[in-house]
Amino acid sequence: MNIFLISITVVVAYLLGSIPTAVWYGQGFFGLDIRQYGSGNAGATNTFRVLGKRAGTIVMLVDVLKGYTAAILSTLLWYADVITENEIMTFKIVFGLVAVMGHLYPIFAGFKGGKGVATLLGLVLATHPEMAAVCIGIFLLVVIASQYVSLGSIMAALAFPVLLLLQIFGEKESPLLIVFGFVVFLLVVLTHQKNIGRLIRGQENRTVLIRLRKKR
Repeated sequence: MNIFLISITVVVAYLLGSIPTAVWYGQGFFGLDIRQYGSGNAGATNTFRVLGKRAGTIVMLVDVLKGYTAAILSTLLWYADVITENEIMTFKIVFGLVAVMGHLYPIFAGFKGGKGVATLLGLVLATHPEMAAVCIGIFLLVVIASQYVSLGSIMAALAFPVLLLLQIFGEKESPLLIVFGFVVFLLVVLTHQKNIGRLIRGQENRTVLIRLRKKR
């Protein structure tokens, strides 16, 4: 195992995650810092609310691609004979989580990033695409029913490890993947603590546009 190449790949994964899509898009096309408007979050949801569907969709897709690309770096290391085939999943998870940390604490945006849900989705797509599709469906159903994106994110994240345990695809899932699923849920809960508090108080923002409303 080439520790040097793996270390370089970790750095690359972090830099990929650190691309502040919402911040750069807002500055480049609207001349504003998305973190100063709406919820103050540098993520796709706040971009949807403040800048509209087109901007939000672009930001979301790029953020998903960050997590997916970082995870797929493990396959490149396998092709280069740096890791074994049995280690691909482990390094997918490691590199993907590093990218999520980059999204949360981006070096290119003063270490103030988003909540990482879209980047986590990219990682889940790379590790278990079928389950990712199911979780996207759960997310959409919850958001349509409740109008709360945060609640949809939390419920989809919870569904991931629970459905793995239930073996809904008829085969025994990897223990590593199940542990990873609970890590994903924990990360989503930790990054949504304020949202959970607002949900409990009935003060959470619904999925409506709040274009260019300055953060208070």
